Amino acid sequence: MPALASLARLARGRALKPSRLQRRASQGIPTGWGDTVHPVLQQVYAARGVLRPAQVEHRLARLLSPQSLGGMAQAVDLLIEAIRGDWSILIAGDYDCDGATGTAVAVRGLRLLGATRVSYAVPNRFIHGYGLSTALVESLQPKPQLIVTVDNGVASVAGVASARALGIRVIVTDHHLPGAQLPAVDAMVNPNLAGDAFPSKALAGVGVIFYLLLAVRARLRDQAAFGAREPDLSSLLDLVALGTVADLVPLDFNNRVLVQAGLKRIRQGRACAGITALIEVARRSVATLCASDLGFAVGPRLNAAGRMEDMRHGVECLLTDDVGQARRYAEQLSAINLERRETQASMVAEAEAMVAGATHSDAVGVTLYDPSWHAGVIGLVASKLKDRLYRPVIAFAPASEDDAGDLRGSARSIAGFHIRDALALIDAREPGLIQRFGGHAMAAGLSLQAGDYPRFATAFDSVARESLQSGQLESVLHTDGELPAGGASLLLARQLRYAGPWGQAFPEPLFDNLFECASWRVMGERHLRLQLRDPRDGSAHDAVMFNAWHGQPPPSRLRAVYELVINDWQGRESVRLLLRHIEPA
Repeated sequence: MPALASLARLARGRALKPSRLQRRASQGIPTGWGDTVHPVLQQVYAARGVLRPAQVEHRLARLLSPQSLGGMAQAVDLLIEAIRGDWSILIAGDYDCDGATGTAVAVRGLRLLGATRVSYAVPNRFIHGYGLSTALVESLQPKPQLIVTVDNGVASVAGVASARALGIRVIVTDHHLPGAQLPAVDAMVNPNLAGDAFPSKALAGVGVIFYLLLAVRARLRDQAAFGAREPDLSSLLDLVALGTVADLVPLDFNNRVLVQAGLKRIRQGRACAGITALIEVARRSVATLCASDLGFAVGPRLNAAGRMEDMRHGVECLLTDDVGQARRYAEQLSAINLERRETQASMVAEAEAMVAGATHSDAVGVTLYDPSWHAGVIGLVASKLKDRLYRPVIAFAPASEDDAGDLRGSARSIAGFHIRDALALIDAREPGLIQRFGGHAMAAGLSLQAGDYPRFATAFDSVARESLQSGQLESVLHTDGELPAGGASLLLARQLRYAGPWGQAFPEPLFDNLFECASWRVMGERHLRLQLRDPRDGSAHDAVMFNAWHGQPPPSRLRAVYELVINDWQGRESVRLLLRHIEPA
């Protein structure tokens, strides 16, 4: 089948940048901050609904109780039985960063709690498919007595049935939305099950398994199982932080507590050998690491293994305590990530060519397919095109290299369009069209027959048209307003760096100001280095903008949206503007 696309009719240049800037409004009046918190930071907090210091006191003591998670008692009972009975326990993970870190948390944590026969398996997406599949269960040799899934399982009806038929007990820990049928498991812990009373629905898969371990430790503590030396599960928080940030789950208060604790551990030099090595090969500073470093530098190196090869490389990196071995794994993962980037760049260029050539189409729900595409990278292609077009996008590739009959799709959505619910609606309207699907509001995965692709593209566009109004198809870039003249200070930049953790649903502060472009030059082949002048007081500002050189000089007078960051150069700190968007003033 040739390359196919159903694409919106949008001018390519217009689609590459936000259509409209909108400033965040305060959600109340900040109180009780005193003089230690910069007034600008107080305003930033207020725009995110944080009005009092207590709302950013990210102490572990303020974590939600594990006992409020549904299914916890049954899961704890079975795990303690397995630990005391010296059962063989297999952790069935997932092939993304959340799954890899969750697998490492489960293996390390259960060993800390006394389990001696713990192993793991991560499916190869090209061989076993997603999650606890029948193919994965059949591949397990020898068969374990207990399987504990991490970051998957809620949709594994057939795989769980296969395991149970072999006499294997199964605990599912997951955070994905359930389908119409749940697997027949011994216990399931998932805050997103219908009726679950856990106050936060934003836990990543690594967070769910960490909570289960906390509950097991609490029960064993009540039973006086540890004596004077209790296992320190806080040693796992660096892994929890990495998986939570990389999975792009909302950083609500509970998740911010987990991420902040993990970042603190990393900055103190107490991360596991694998995370430390990954930070070093990514050329980031352990001492000043931020959540964005986990999301943009460390996480992609782990994800690349699952996308391009085998996530076992990533899990082994996170499990080893040998510094030299961790470094070798990290370098291998970095090389795989470089290959992923090259593959992604090629596929995105091909997708953009489809966009440029699809002037006949006015689709709202966008679908893309090319038989040469790599199934491990289509999610990144969908994400890039979603940003450019500001439409929900699904990219497809052959499910395996030697069989183009089955397609695997990866979907990314925009605000106001729940992508998993959209797939469920298509499945209800046209039974059998989609073979399998699952996911979240903003991201999902599915599979279908190659011959059904045109019919699916039509159905997806139809659902998107029904759900989205024209005003929802305009990209909006939210900012925290202008900084006053002289406001871009090192003091403010330092406070912003450590004030988060910033991330999904708790976004990094962005400011917008008018500037004069005093000078500019191209760095490398794609980046811009600029000297900007504030016309209010004549102050000069060093600025950079990545992937911004498209052959046209920046405007002489411009409005810039930027992050206020610290440039660490040879031990000296200076303020820099990291530009996210520029337009003529």
